Amino acid sequence: MPNLVKMTIDGAEVNVQAGATVAAAILITRSGFRRSVQGELRGPVCGMGICFECRATVDGQPQLRTCQRLCENGMVVNTDE
Repeated sequence: MPNLVKMTIDGAEVNVQAGATVAAAILITRSGFRRSVQGELRGPVCGMGICFECRATVDGQPQLRTCQRLCENGMVVNTDE
């Protein structure tokens, strides 16, 4: 059985595999990260921290690039979606 990390994404408790990025965990549980000013659903494009489309609030710190952070037990993530 793989090591699992328990975290909260937009108020929902989820279990993801240890070593997964926060961006991957969000994509597993949600269809997007935020909405553009036109209302379009947005998500990561590059997966390496250049496009800034994966930004979310992680443990109270806003605008973090989630593709650059690994999931941790007890982590709380809030998207703008």
